[in-house]
Amino acid sequence: MMNRDAAAAAYSDEPVKYPSLRAIDLTAEAKAVTEDYRNQVLNIVNDSCLRLAVFQGKYRWHVHPASDELFVVLEGTIVIELQDGSSINVGPLQAATVPAGVVHRTIGVGRTVNLCFEKVRAETVFLDE
Repeated sequence: MMNRDAAAAAYSDEPVKYPSLRAIDLTAEAKAVTEDYRNQVLNIVNDSCLRLAVFQGKYRWHVHPASDELFVVLEGTIVIELQDGSSINVGPLQAATVPAGVVHRTIGVGRTVNLCFEKVRAETVFLDE
């Protein structure tokens, strides 16, 4: 299993998997992931990127100081917990945006597959648990 903290640093420089003007088979991409955690850059749109994330369990508390983060769930359910104690449940074909500067963590309820849109090289600042 890939270390989730190392993965966040590594994928900021990951090459884009698909260029523009090419269809992306999201189902095939999701099925190809065998790790418990994988977050990969599929495409670039203006100054943002499209990531495919497959994971389960809790991700660390963190914040993106200068980038909103849009989650679109394809499979499973993610819970987005916010620092104020509230949470958002996002199921298949639902979406939610976490604004820049909002401390949050995601929890995959079982195996989840989601698309994430955020700025290319969005800074991720992890908080102590």
